[in-house]
Amino acid sequence: MRLPRRVPWASLDELDQLCSWIYSESTNSTRQLAINRISAWKAITPIPHALESTLSLLVVLQQDNELKNSNASSSSSSLSYLSLRQSYAAAIIRLVNGLVDPLQLGAYAKSIAAIAAQIGLPAWLVELRHAATHEDLPSLELLRQAAKESMTWLLHNYFLPTLNPSSVPQTQAKPLPPLAPLLKRYKTLSKIIARDVTLTARYKNELGGVLRDTERWIGDAKVAANVAVGDLGWGPDSSGAPDAELDPREKWALERLCDALLEKGCLVPLSKRKRTFPADGFSPPVFSVVLWTPLLDHLFSNHPDLTSVLTTRIVSFLTAGQRDSATSEVSADQSYDSCLARWAFWLANSSSTLANTNTTTNVNVDNADLDGNLRDDLAAQLLSALGPGTRDSLRNIKALSELLNALCDVDPDLEAARALVAQPVNLDLASSTEWRGDIMSEMSQRLDALLALDTTAGLDSRAAQHTATNDNLLVEPSEDAKTVAPGWRLLDAASGWRPTPIGVHYPARLA
Repeated sequence: MRLPRRVPWASLDELDQLCSWIYSESTNSTRQLAINRISAWKAITPIPHALESTLSLLVVLQQDNELKNSNASSSSSSLSYLSLRQSYAAAIIRLVNGLVDPLQLGAYAKSIAAIAAQIGLPAWLVELRHAATHEDLPSLELLRQAAKESMTWLLHNYFLPTLNPSSVPQTQAKPLPPLAPLLKRYKTLSKIIARDVTLTARYKNELGGVLRDTERWIGDAKVAANVAVGDLGWGPDSSGAPDAELDPREKWALERLCDALLEKGCLVPLSKRKRTFPADGFSPPVFSVVLWTPLLDHLFSNHPDLTSVLTTRIVSFLTAGQRDSATSEVSADQSYDSCLARWAFWLANSSSTLANTNTTTNVNVDNADLDGNLRDDLAAQLLSALGPGTRDSLRNIKALSELLNALCDVDPDLEAARALVAQPVNLDLASSTEWRGDIMSEMSQRLDALLALDTTAGLDSRAAQHTATNDNLLVEPSEDAKTVAPGWRLLDAASGWRPTPIGVHYPARLA
């Protein structure tokens, strides 16, 4: 859960008033009020980048109006216009850079134009930013138009969504490119190298390019996750650091990646004939492991949480409800489900090896801790799925049971989990649809026994016991005091009970 963000305004009414000052028709007086308000906010607390850029643009626009109304000489006027062009250019450069930099979320840097397209920033503003930075300074008229366009963009992408989020349509991110062609290209290259190791050097650069493209795709997915929730890094603390153990943007991107890996033809071979499992262990097809280990190794080194996310997605898929066979052929593919279960087991036992490929110290300790934690989490998910009352809705009980048995065979500490699942549960009473007569009579007998108790005598008996204590030990109650309703029992000295005032706790033992 993300912590609340600190904002400079006491209420949205103050921000609404600021917005009306900025975008009102009488720009001379109200614009100065807006500049003063944002400057005061900036002096007392960090402000979002949107307000920083708004202040810079407003100051330049105010200077432009003052220059138009002044009667300065031609020489001083030319110098003022040059300074004005530079101020416009600096404000636009800071606006674009401040929007793009927080969204550089991948392992490899992306072009500014690509990120701007994902957040809906006009492409010509990016080109203007490039020209003002590396080429000739744009003309004053073009810079004025860019400033006007920037103020309009800030109105529709910051002020209006902040003032009334429900009335503004959600920002539509640029659709993510499909990952399947990229994975297919990787599979082709990896298959060539696996069949002839001497070709490794020849295809090394091409395979490295596919791995970099995969990382860029994950970066694009993170930006898409940001845009989907309307978070463009407006907060003053938007440094990209997660507030929880796993950044929600990272998790969303990794889940989309895992869904692509679970499709037929990726981790699970497309042909059923190739889904031949080793006889000496609960493992995926050997050739599939050879094909996909380089990619998984690369991904785990950059995204340590991918193992947990991938195993969770596999178990979630296997525990999903049965699908209509007319609309999904996967529900009847037992070998597909079994292959996924074997991949989950392989990941749970190989995650530390892959995550510590480049680690040279404390490998054994780290490996044991990492594998053990992941196996425990995986077993907990399986226990929740295979518990009483949930089996009928599972997709493939056999694959889940085989996965749990394999985990228990590797980790003896999980043997109790297997025994818990194997224990028969009597659900006759819970599953019955009608009350039986003997149950009603038994309940009536218990009710009569409770109503027949002499509560006053019981209280007197307990009081007598309390006064007859010796060295804080209770006297053994009489047989009459022990006679209570069926299903109830009277605590005595042997149980460690002692009378205490309400709200006072004593250890469950005698002094």
